[in-house]
Amino acid sequence: MPDATDHSQVPAPDDARKAVEKLVAKYAQNADLYANSDYGETETRREFIDPFFQALGWDVANEAGYAEAYKDVVHEAQVRIDGAAKAPDYSFRIGGRRKFFLEAKKPSVSIKGDPAPAYQLRRYGWSADLPLSVLTDFEELAVYDCTKRPKPEDAASVARTKLITYDQYLDRLDEIYSIFSKDAVLRGSFDRYAQSAKKKRGTTEVNAEFLKEIEGWRDTLARDIALHNPDLSVHDMNYAVQSTVDRLLFLRIAEDRGVEPYGRLQGLAERSDMYKGLCAFYEEAADKYNAGLFDFQRDTLCLGLNVSDKTLKPIVMGLYYPECPYEFSVIGADILGAVYEQFLGKVIRLTPAHRAKVEEKPEVRKAGGVYYTPRYIVEYIVEHTVGKALEEAETPQKAAELRILDPACGSGSFLLGAYDHLLDWHLKHYIERGAQEDGGNRFTRGGDPQLVQIGDKDFRLTLSER
Repeated sequence: MPDATDHSQVPAPDDARKAVEKLVAKYAQNADLYANSDYGETETRREFIDPFFQALGWDVANEAGYAEAYKDVVHEAQVRIDGAAKAPDYSFRIGGRRKFFLEAKKPSVSIKGDPAPAYQLRRYGWSADLPLSVLTDFEELAVYDCTKRPKPEDAASVARTKLITYDQYLDRLDEIYSIFSKDAVLRGSFDRYAQSAKKKRGTTEVNAEFLKEIEGWRDTLARDIALHNPDLSVHDMNYAVQSTVDRLLFLRIAEDRGVEPYGRLQGLAERSDMYKGLCAFYEEAADKYNAGLFDFQRDTLCLGLNVSDKTLKPIVMGLYYPECPYEFSVIGADILGAVYEQFLGKVIRLTPAHRAKVEEKPEVRKAGGVYYTPRYIVEYIVEHTVGKALEEAETPQKAAELRILDPACGSGSFLLGAYDHLLDWHLKHYIERGAQEDGGNRFTRGGDPQLVQIGDKDFRLTLSER
């Protein structure tokens, strides 16, 4: 693991050193004032954290005017529920792909000793399958290994790979720059450091842990449903359990992403007959989302099931902080896809006594397991198929004529990758061809606009266009 004497370090440029030197001097001059609880997180970010990472080469304010998909840094703290941040304060990216999160605190918070901010950051990083992330109030900067499953009882020091105080920034600037500058990330130094930390500390992949979690739900739900619904066939048993897991996850993810009120499912634990309350949520979702997942004209089984509170309560409560190590707002579709590929490799059998037993599917056992296509392979194939077709299409009208087929579709990783590529292509097309001298865009106008402007030089595709 690199340290202050690592000869592979690249010296920080003079302009970066001068900028950090000014920040350190400014903080030292009024350290007592900044450590006062009245000095807030917003001020800390604006006066110290933003310029510090600008000195490391990141376009924190998006001065280049890039579209959302291509920004260096995404500020995500605007997503708040009950006063608590539900997304990391900063997401640092290269080519639209997350590299690390940064969670900011005000200087009165002890980065070194308070376990709560560390647990919060590690949940974000671990859920997003990122190797490292940063926690700072500028007075202190901590780097965490996010490949270790976070636990509520962990001390602040657990999985921490670095702790640097502001008066050490100049002496250790080459070390910091060699890992967290934009240039270092582009050159691969960040990835090498992350890999080094991973090898030394041991890891627990989020998809493996999440798989164990939902496999546990399947096991307990299957036993409970088999016991309380003795007339179910094997087919209906598998459908009922799978649908319950799918719907619980959908509603819980919707909460963390601000689509549903936070804590709705958790509130069910305070009542008896939880499953009846859950079915009421299902029916609301059927009206709201008009999706196959909640199609109760087709599904005539699940609303009439008997499921005990004893089984449902620990599952529901385990989806929430502090018991839950997952932050569902940052879990990507690729992670969920990887989990579901493995999850669907097993099936529920019923014994002659109508007891549920989970077994690996015969075809999966024969093939030696389920294999999930890594994201970088998905992106490569999509780039060289859909990407090439879009080059020839040239216009959205021509692009609309494309048809994309995934004949071996499992969890939909290639189709999701193709959809993301199409969204990025259309956004770039409209931004470039609709740009106007006043900073606006002609595609935001008309009765059915393709873009909506949400900030200075910041555009998104409209819902109808998506």
